Amino acid sequence: MHVLFTTPAYFPAVAFGGPIVMARELNEGMVARGHRVDVLTTTLSDIGSGLSYRSRTVDLDGVHVNYLATPVRYRWMGMTPSLPLALARARRPDICHVFGFRDPLGTATAAWCSARGIPYVLEPLGMFEPRVRKIALKRILDRSVLRPIVTGAAAIVATSEIERAAIVAAGAPAERVVVRGNGFPSPPDVHEPGRLRREAGVPEADQLVLYVGRIAAGKGIEWLLAAAEQLPLAHFVFVGPDDGHGVAERLHEAATRNPRLHVLGPRDDALALYADADLFVLPSEGESFGMVAAEAAAAGVPIVVTDRSGVSEFLGDAAVVVSAHEQAVVSAVRETLADPGRRARLGVAAREAALRNSWARMVELQEQIYISAMRR
Repeated sequence: MHVLFTTPAYFPAVAFGGPIVMARELNEGMVARGHRVDVLTTTLSDIGSGLSYRSRTVDLDGVHVNYLATPVRYRWMGMTPSLPLALARARRPDICHVFGFRDPLGTATAAWCSARGIPYVLEPLGMFEPRVRKIALKRILDRSVLRPIVTGAAAIVATSEIERAAIVAAGAPAERVVVRGNGFPSPPDVHEPGRLRREAGVPEADQLVLYVGRIAAGKGIEWLLAAAEQLPLAHFVFVGPDDGHGVAERLHEAATRNPRLHVLGPRDDALALYADADLFVLPSEGESFGMVAAEAAAAGVPIVVTDRSGVSEFLGDAAVVVSAHEQAVVSAVRETLADPGRRARLGVAAREAALRNSWARMVELQEQIYISAMRR
């Protein structure tokens, strides 16, 4: 089949987090299964850069990626004036995959598909339920301009039952919302023992608690700061980009007072760093999936994750799953660090969970979603 895939950003824009990894894995997996995939995306590369007045087309491992000129942006949503021309020139696809929600590129492409009778799959990436900013405006848009985009989708993909429930509760047709998890990566090929500890300045004998992800509101960063205050023998390392919520400023300020807090910023090689951690924590208040926990599992690191993160459904007993509030997170971190035997068992179970939930399996499910959508 021929898939047209639209996304607000694409590889190598890894600063935008898990969705970039997801998009690349899905598309390259589809190509490996013999399908053609064309991507329409912006030139955005990270939170603060990527504007361009020129378009370019690149072949990335068999995926045809069209980076459309992006002279204007708002956060990770770029304006692409050349989109109508790109769609006019595009070979008619069998199916379109709209990756993301409320961004101009995906919204326009979904409308284009509807006008031409092309079935499309919508994957909101946890954005379907209005959160964090401009909630009232988002609700107005969702009930007016964006409503036809939702009702016109042949299928809506949720990455967990948690996200599916939120999508249905927000008004999407329940019979069209399907769950396809994200794949867990393969165990990292390369690990340099001690690298993360050297970069962060954490002694080998001290325990290291790792957080990877956006430094943003709703991620539970403040709960990890509370844990750091209550666990004076452990070091806490934060790896990820500033999402502009003011959380990064508070984190850096706390690090000036506490020498056991270490902020490394965004990395594109995080997979090689996980194994140095004694414990990985994803304390998010709401996460449609939580790709970083899947990465930690692939590295065989014991994990604490909240029950508001979709990845918890795929980890099950292979992680310590707790309620999304401060005391639960702090207690889980304390108790898990104090029990080396339990950490060892969790690390083995996490790696087994990663093998069960491979990207190959998720690509197979995605292919079936496309086939079902084309038959509607």
